[in-house]
Amino acid sequence: MSSQLASLNDWVASVAQLTQPDAIHWCDGSDAENARLVELMLATGDLVKLNEQTHPNCYLHRSSPSDVARVEHLTFVCTRHPADAGPNNNWMDPVEAHREMDALYAGCMRGRTMYVVPYCMGPIDSPLSRCGVEITDSPYVVANMRIMTRMGAGALARIEREGSFVKGLHSIGELDPNRRFIMHFPEELSIQSYGSGYGGNALLGKKCHALRIASYQARTEGWLAEHMLIVGIENPQGETHYVAAAFPSACGKTNLAMLIPPEGYRRDGWKVWTVGDDICWMHPGADGRLYAINPEAGFFGVAPGTSEKTNANAMAMLDHDAIFTNTGVTADGQPWWEGMTSGTPAKDWQGRDYDKAVGPAAHPNSRFTVSARQCPSYTAKAEDPQGVPLSAIIFGGRRASLVPLVLEARDWTHGVLVGASMASETTAAATGAVGVVRRDSMAMKPFAGYNFGDYFAHWLSFDKPGAKLPKIFQVNWFRKDADGKFMWPGFGDNMRVLEWMLKRVTGQAHAVETPVGNLPLPADLNTEGLGMDAATLEQLLTLDRAGWKAEMESIGEYLEEFGDRTPDVLKAERARIAAQL
Repeated sequence: MSSQLASLNDWVASVAQLTQPDAIHWCDGSDAENARLVELMLATGDLVKLNEQTHPNCYLHRSSPSDVARVEHLTFVCTRHPADAGPNNNWMDPVEAHREMDALYAGCMRGRTMYVVPYCMGPIDSPLSRCGVEITDSPYVVANMRIMTRMGAGALARIEREGSFVKGLHSIGELDPNRRFIMHFPEELSIQSYGSGYGGNALLGKKCHALRIASYQARTEGWLAEHMLIVGIENPQGETHYVAAAFPSACGKTNLAMLIPPEGYRRDGWKVWTVGDDICWMHPGADGRLYAINPEAGFFGVAPGTSEKTNANAMAMLDHDAIFTNTGVTADGQPWWEGMTSGTPAKDWQGRDYDKAVGPAAHPNSRFTVSARQCPSYTAKAEDPQGVPLSAIIFGGRRASLVPLVLEARDWTHGVLVGASMASETTAAATGAVGVVRRDSMAMKPFAGYNFGDYFAHWLSFDKPGAKLPKIFQVNWFRKDADGKFMWPGFGDNMRVLEWMLKRVTGQAHAVETPVGNLPLPADLNTEGLGMDAATLEQLLTLDRAGWKAEMESIGEYLEEFGDRTPDVLKAERARIAAQL
């Protein structure tokens, strides 16, 4: 046995000694193994089989009602020095955290099987990918990790070659919210999660590894791990530009990743290719450009609001080989959620007879897990070991006023400020109040594994001689008029904004310079067929100086939260814009 596998075996043995499982199973990722796990979960009631005619190989999982979302207040970053975690994270001393977790884990797997899940984040043969091993007592987690990562024998072989891997330990425990923690130890490249079976808390390859630990790893190794979709946009000339975009949850990220262009664009030959819908790892290439991979192999998407109208590509991939979590179900066993245009729910997400007066059929944060390869707009470039070269990076949030439909950052430094000062109105993906405006730098507030001040400095460090960095843009699809109605149609029509951006990248479109960024002229946006009046379009592209002055004051206060870790160059950029306003 290689020394690399010996250290993995030693760790597995020590976890088994602590948790006391009845059996240990090393996962190989095979179809046969998955079939056995599904049979087991059907027998225990962890899965419910859906209609085999309409949804072959599809299953429904119902969480405990107290375990339906990420729990940011129970999520900790455990570094030796509190300042290294930063005010953007909950901090706990690593020694104390290990003591607390060891007490929870002691004997927690008695009567259960302990699954050892080797996985690779990113294409199995890519130098940009990184491996991990999750130990879990949840077969539901194994089934999801098989879809969401490159899991099994191939990942184990890579770990044996490389020796390095992120250690993740997970137990559902008793599903008691008072005995629930998600701990991250970036300096040890390890994760410990207890007391939750929900997605981001339990599928440790997802937010825990691919963002919190990977962002720390990326800083030490000179790359970026970001909460971004990756999409390819092919123009009628056959040229494809790749764009990464950061949006907080439920701000249209999956819709943009799987965008279907309006009919006129499709007729002209525009195509959109999906590389990833949630996470983007960016590495500088030898040519100075940033190259991106999607470390995930599947989608863990929010179901409510997904429909033929909002995201036909997503709907087309959900009729076979998918896992649904906390959705409703129809009388004939089809999954159902609010926003769907057909079907009637018979049972709600808790398995009760559906009653609109009691609550929605699907939990607002109910999910689907499905292989990326099932998406009609999937591109084989998602498996390219070198990644795809980025032409643009987009930051966006949900703002009812102030932020224009689109603006272009003046340069990289300004773009980093745009990302750092991003704000959005909260949604159901995180626990807490809905509709509150909060700063969410680069959509990474819950996910950056270290101090945001250091994180901003790391972003700024990519602007060096010879770098050919992507242009940075900010978008806001969510502007509302005086009557509270959305002013921009969104969804597929966002293609119109993307076209202007790519023309800016290739030097084919004009822009008006303003203190907060470059804005398109109304004539620069193709609004043909939208029936949008000139006044609405002008309002979407107008700079509200008084509002932006107040915004710059607010941004200044926000940057001060990170004290002397905030880069001076970022403070100076904010001051420059404020002075110009």
